[in-house]
Amino acid sequence: MADTQSVIAGARSDRKANIYEIIDQLFTDFFEMHGDQVSGDDQAIVAGLAKLANHPVAVIATQKGNNLEDRMATHFGSPEPLGYRKSLRVMKLAEKLNFPIITLINTPGAYPGADAEASGQGQMIAKNISEMLKLKVPILTLIIGEAGSGGALALACSDQIWMFENSMYSVLSPEGFASIMWKDAHLADKAAKLMRLTPDWLLKQHAIHRVIPENMLTDGSLKIAMSSTIRDLSHQNVSELLKKRAAFFRRF
Repeated sequence: MADTQSVIAGARSDRKANIYEIIDQLFTDFFEMHGDQVSGDDQAIVAGLAKLANHPVAVIATQKGNNLEDRMATHFGSPEPLGYRKSLRVMKLAEKLNFPIITLINTPGAYPGADAEASGQGQMIAKNISEMLKLKVPILTLIIGEAGSGGALALACSDQIWMFENSMYSVLSPEGFASIMWKDAHLADKAAKLMRLTPDWLLKQHAIHRVIPENMLTDGSLKIAMSSTIRDLSHQNVSELLKKRAAFFRRF
């Protein structure tokens, strides 16, 4: 079992920052869609249609970017309301087309700027959560790196949640926890241990469904596992699928 510090370092690795590279490893024929059909586009959300093992799927992902310009444009991977509207737009399209949905998450959380809050950030997060619980197609979530707060949950109300072995899923960042508890963000390591945000612990608590070794991304076995799970979920009765999805999240 990896220690908390190494898991956090791995979750925040620059190697995971460019979601386009990960999409290329997992899918073929990715067609990106832009805009929320209301106010614009959010570069922190990458969304579109693709193929997984030659079967059509919808892909929704958070993007951090590799250089400073990209990271400023994406708020370091923190979506705004228009990003969540874009994601929901693509999810609704997937439901109409009967395409399974796969979400890839690497975000510290929703963007906390004043403009985002004034534009209905909390409302859009709540709407995404509510709508995802009702979508009549299978949903699989992969937590690639960070998955922080409601900003991550708004893309993770799924039938299956998988975490990479070097990833974290938490109500807020360790730095935020330390700032609230001890007024000192430098105590983030101490906070991380108390928060128990690592995949192994979350799996034991049945908060997620599977921990993924990092090498599964590059050796091709992750695509096989994803395809198999999507196939199994697709064979389930829709009402039973929705009942199980809702029951999973109501336990917390």
